[in-house]
Amino acid sequence: MKGRLIALDHIGEVEAAALMVDGKLEDLLIDSDMPRPGTIYRAIADRPMKGQGGMFLKTPDGNCFLRQTKGLAPGDAVLVQVTGYAEPGKAMPVTLDVLFKSRYAIITPDKPGLNISRSIRDDDRRDELQGIAKGTMQGSEFGLILRSACAEADDEEVAEDVTAMLDMANAVLADREGSEPEKLVEGDGPHLLAWREWYERATVDAEAGSFEANGVLDAIEDLSSPKVMLEGGGFMFVEPTRALVAVDVNTGGDSSHAAGIKANFAAARAIPRALRLRGLGGQIVLDLAPMPKKERRTFETSLRAAFKADGIDTALLGWTTLGHFELQRKRERRVLRDCLPKV
Repeated sequence: MKGRLIALDHIGEVEAAALMVDGKLEDLLIDSDMPRPGTIYRAIADRPMKGQGGMFLKTPDGNCFLRQTKGLAPGDAVLVQVTGYAEPGKAMPVTLDVLFKSRYAIITPDKPGLNISRSIRDDDRRDELQGIAKGTMQGSEFGLILRSACAEADDEEVAEDVTAMLDMANAVLADREGSEPEKLVEGDGPHLLAWREWYERATVDAEAGSFEANGVLDAIEDLSSPKVMLEGGGFMFVEPTRALVAVDVNTGGDSSHAAGIKANFAAARAIPRALRLRGLGGQIVLDLAPMPKKERRTFETSLRAAFKADGIDTALLGWTTLGHFELQRKRERRVLRDCLPKV
């Protein structure tokens, strides 16, 4: 099937959403029983971890770990937001930089100013959005970011979204004081995240069984294999270990002089999707096919462009002495194999 399709369904009893582009699985969101990223707590400071440069906090859902601890003492109440999923055996990561994010708007309580996504380049549209921003945020000291989805959105919908997020921010910040930990905002589930993040025009199938009808279940089954075929006949293996994620790029049957270059550049385009669909983050090491050192800068440019479109924070750290390339990726999602119902 050509075009974009969003399937909203369940895997077993677990809520899930899938984005298909031209019949190929492009993104996948699966709920879990862990606190969702975006969840906001009134947490109580517990004990500092001087060796780790942070502090454990108490929440209704267990301990969390905060690195921004300046001026924070045990027993203090503080507003924090979950930033990602914890590694096995570790506390969930949180931040003091609380955001209120929806399809069109992000309210930033600690960062004043009215901003519009740089991807919106039409000057007339930017002027219209600036007027909406000023009108809806009048009298508020909070900051606002109008997102890319505003480019073709209805003005009234944008204004309503901003107002809703502003009301939520005011309510939550008014409830930040207290002696007991409390969950103030639940993070968005897969169906709401799909509406929020997959804003480009698409057909939506929300019927029960939409995953099976649109080939999503078959695509998920294919993800159980670490092997990923690349354009041009090469392939790579994406394999998580206890310490890191290893990506091994191979040229396949191509024995030409430029085989390594072609395989590596195809891998650069494919790696963000392979990591995203498998929910992999943390330390990532690329073992690339042989190519001349003079091609490294161009490869980095291609890899950086691919991750820029990915949406999950990924730092390109550079080359090792052995010729591997290292990445550090935010753990924004759970590993796919941990999300799927056990059979």
